[in-house]
Amino acid sequence: ILNIFLTYGYETWEWKEGIRGYFYPLLFALMYKLLHLMNYDTVYLLVFVPRVFQALLAAYADVKLYNLVLRWETPDVAKWTYFCQMCSWFTWFCCTRTLTNTMETVLTTLALCFYPIPGSKMHNSWKYLSLVSLAVVVRPTALIVWLPLLFYHFCVEQNKLKLVAQRCFPIAALTLGVSTLIDSVFYGKWILIQWNFLKFNVLHNVAVFYGAHPWHWYFTQGLPVVIGPHLPLFLHGCSLATKKHRILLITILWTTAIYSVLAHKEFRFVYPVLPFCMIFCGMSLAKLQAWRKPAAAALLLFNLIPALYTGLIHQRGSLDVMHDLRQLCDVSDSQNSTELLFLMPCHSTPLYSHLHCPLKLHFLECPPDLTGNEEYVDEADVFFSNPLRWLQTSFPSQTTLPSHIVMFDALEKEIASFLEENRFAKQAEIFHTHFPEGRVGRNILIYTRGSETKTN
Repeated sequence: ILNIFLTYGYETWEWKEGIRGYFYPLLFALMYKLLHLMNYDTVYLLVFVPRVFQALLAAYADVKLYNLVLRWETPDVAKWTYFCQMCSWFTWFCCTRTLTNTMETVLTTLALCFYPIPGSKMHNSWKYLSLVSLAVVVRPTALIVWLPLLFYHFCVEQNKLKLVAQRCFPIAALTLGVSTLIDSVFYGKWILIQWNFLKFNVLHNVAVFYGAHPWHWYFTQGLPVVIGPHLPLFLHGCSLATKKHRILLITILWTTAIYSVLAHKEFRFVYPVLPFCMIFCGMSLAKLQAWRKPAAAALLLFNLIPALYTGLIHQRGSLDVMHDLRQLCDVSDSQNSTELLFLMPCHSTPLYSHLHCPLKLHFLECPPDLTGNEEYVDEADVFFSNPLRWLQTSFPSQTTLPSHIVMFDALEKEIASFLEENRFAKQAEIFHTHFPEGRVGRNILIYTRGSETKTN
């Protein structure tokens, strides 16, 4: 639950992820509707109820991970695995965020508890296959993690026909059928979301529109950063692995290798294998004797620093600025034409979920091109290539100007003449990050037009 109050950092993922599937929008729409019926749909509850829900799921998955290792290994290994999971800075960073990757991680951990791991007598094919199917519906890439695990189960299963015909096929068919029915109802036509996901993100490689990294990025940066200060313990734990741990190691390597083939890479994509890594970290700490307490203390300290910094300080301006803008809802009425213009990179801030009032919002868009036009340039790139020209073209007269402009300070000098000419004054300057880069500045600025220039 503590993690709920540490979600003031880089939350851009939350709103960017909302456009990629129906699961979270549908789930939270039901939550919001319930709050509305109870007359409790305040901004505070709209923001924190989803986080509380996700935090409870993450906490439950952590407890189940401990129970799994307790049945599979010694109590000492289980205790230190749980300690490592609780210390992980990336777990603190992600576990309460409403990302499909987070739900994928939770479902993967729960499914692993019922999976026939070598040496474990506690398994249930119906339960783990149902959870895997749900994880694939939430995010189809969950199948990447589970392919080696499913193949191993098929190889060691004595009654293979029964496993496929009476377990895998019915569960997969039912889950896919329900998913397709829900999607088709909301789209108004028959559609298979899983195929669209594969087609656009893999076959057409549309995801590269949001950035690309070299093939080795997950091995040299991605996974080491996600594991964080646990990395020495993880490597030591891998050296202690026995035959029964081999399938988990293969799954980690397989997942990292497959994601490395895709051009677009993000840290959160390998989050689902982090609990797997924590098992090896727990094995390492359990093996250490004289150095165990110093290693545990160092692990806690070196994880706590990035967890607090990324959760409370780094890139917090995206949320803080919405708190300032929310005050406009109190003074906005039918006679007050409040219009906000966000001149920021795409997905920089939340919008109506953190305002919850009918203000007019305009922001730069960057939808990927789905027509195959090689000369396609999105609106955000057009704007940043020549900000002044874009503003003059988009707002040819005083009557079309917005009442407020929100932007990073990196843009301030480039459009200073436009702001001065149209009598915009700086209303607020909000800290965002100590590490500005590219179009993202150190601070977020709010400019407001003077009352003498406003028109009815």
